[in-house]
Amino acid sequence: MKSIVKTIFLDNVKSKIVIIYFVMLSLISWTALLLEDSEAKGTLTMLNILLFVIPLMALLYSTIYLYNSREFVVLLLSQPLRRSQIWHSLFSGVAGSLCIAFLLGSGIPVLLYLSAGTATVLIIMGMVITLIFNALAFLTTILSTDKTRGIGAAILLWLFFTMIYDALLLYIIMIFSDYPIERPITTLLMLNPLDMVRFQVILKMDVSAMMGYSGAAFKEFLGETLGTIISTLLLLLWIVVPYLLSLIIFKRKDL
Repeated sequence: MKSIVKTIFLDNVKSKIVIIYFVMLSLISWTALLLEDSEAKGTLTMLNILLFVIPLMALLYSTIYLYNSREFVVLLLSQPLRRSQIWHSLFSGVAGSLCIAFLLGSGIPVLLYLSAGTATVLIIMGMVITLIFNALAFLTTILSTDKTRGIGAAILLWLFFTMIYDALLLYIIMIFSDYPIERPITTLLMLNPLDMVRFQVILKMDVSAMMGYSGAAFKEFLGETLGTIISTLLLLLWIVVPYLLSLIIFKRKDL
């Protein structure tokens, strides 16, 4: 299994797309942190990278890679290997290469220009988002054998979690503004991993005004400590559940 992981990891690290991704993250991160006159502005710029760039890259790249590697996967299935080993190796190789690109591209400038606590949270959240959307990409790919539909579904997932979900949440808040909806909004907030990441980063910055209504409701309802613990557990579930579902389907599916 180690040799398969190494082969897949090296194949992805050498990919032109991953190299371009690393260069793009480096340029954006270094430029943002060097030009911004305060740590808060630099952190918010990095937060936008976490919430928009990383999910899109993780979803699209992983989805396209899996579809293009179909023949390689079939070859592995003909070997005396368990399907779980193959799926674990694919996930480790693809997610590992994207995590390395993020660490080298954004992790280094973040460590140099932001406080230790804020930098640590940003780096951990960047890794978590990469793993979450890799897991979603694996689930999307195994559910659809058609490449065009799979890529389209990946783009829709990105649009849903980054834009559509929050727009729907704001619409619900506007419609039911006369009612006590803090608890329902808090529950809905937990269903979007990007909202959980935003909550953790802004909470670390201690800028309550930037949390928005939903983030403030989440903090008020659960408290700072409990909110952090619950959001961390939910983020872990967002990695584990989609990946395990994809693994179960892969074990049973006839390729």
